[in-house]
Amino acid sequence: MLPLRIIDLNFNLYDEVTKYESLQLTRSWSEIGSIELKINRYAKGAVHLLRDRIIFPHNQLHKAYIIQHREIELDEAGKETENWLIKALPLKSWFTQRIIQPPAHTSNDYKQGPAETVMKHYVNNNAVNPVDPKRKFPNLVIAPDLKRGDTISRSARFDVLSEELTTISQLSGLGWNIIIDIKNKKFIFDVSKGVNRVSTQQINPPVIFSPEYNSLKSLGFTESYLNYKNMAYVAGQGEGVDRRVIKLGDSVEGYNRYELFVDARDVDEKIQKEGTDEEGNPSTEDVPRPVEDIVKDLTERGEEKLDEHKQEIFMEGQILTKSPFKYEIDWDLGDITTEQYKEWGITMDALITEVKEIYEVAGKRIEVAFDNDKPTFISLLKRELKQLKKDLKR
Repeated sequence: MLPLRIIDLNFNLYDEVTKYESLQLTRSWSEIGSIELKINRYAKGAVHLLRDRIIFPHNQLHKAYIIQHREIELDEAGKETENWLIKALPLKSWFTQRIIQPPAHTSNDYKQGPAETVMKHYVNNNAVNPVDPKRKFPNLVIAPDLKRGDTISRSARFDVLSEELTTISQLSGLGWNIIIDIKNKKFIFDVSKGVNRVSTQQINPPVIFSPEYNSLKSLGFTESYLNYKNMAYVAGQGEGVDRRVIKLGDSVEGYNRYELFVDARDVDEKIQKEGTDEEGNPSTEDVPRPVEDIVKDLTERGEEKLDEHKQEIFMEGQILTKSPFKYEIDWDLGDITTEQYKEWGITMDALITEVKEIYEVAGKRIEVAFDNDKPTFISLLKRELKQLKKDLKR
């Protein structure tokens, strides 16, 4: 069993849990993740598994989860058992508690720069050094900005902070997390870049998940074009024939053309500029934005929406425990690896977006998801609601 340490928000150590029925620890590169722990309520340390306590595997400070749910399990007859079911979320779930507030002088919080810089900008303004000190998370700090990722331009207004970080992560390929610093008693927000381990590169030792390499126990594969779009009309501000509209993917034609309309009226044509009036008092005025900046923002919005409607290929598999490629040694969450199943004629390179560690009395197993996990009805509904919320916040 994987030992779990228990601390509080002030870094006080309470106990260590070493015996339990089962543990399912899910790590996510772009999204949140979770833990589910089934433990006898009389087991050593179980009494300390309370709300807002933090649990993490010994010496694995990047896998810290905060307890948010406890329940007594029921058996098949509906009677109480002696087991607690504990559910916890990664520390980065704190960002589900914050929305992105725009600066007082403008409608949206605009930020342009490397993806890492933009992510840390929003975290700093809404969770570490916000204007309203009540919004600050105590002991939360931000790691130095290494300016990783492509240059992007983002505009946020009352968006959930975690959702914006997820979007930027999926666009850039960078991961994000909050790590515990026990020595300095800090929680550190940082961004990560995975390692390229595909079979065709020659810099890092390649990792190939395939039955032929005795590295894959099972593999699920789905290819779908049901939600596919490859051309977009992106509409900004304006009315009727005066509305600004750009086209993306316009070279595609005939049966191969799948059109999409993107409502991007929240991309501002003007920005507010601070200054002083004739009497020397502070004032603001609306100033037209450069056309190239507006078009760039509309293009990025269109590309983001097309990315949500691209050809969908989903792969998930169970890694052999005795695989020649060792988890967290040869490969890890966020790495890009090669997946191969010759009987199906499948060879593809994909980013590992989720790792599920499962510990039970019978042993340990590792499950992985490559690129994006297969969408569920709930995830598709959330996607539509996200766009609706943008409309309501204008």
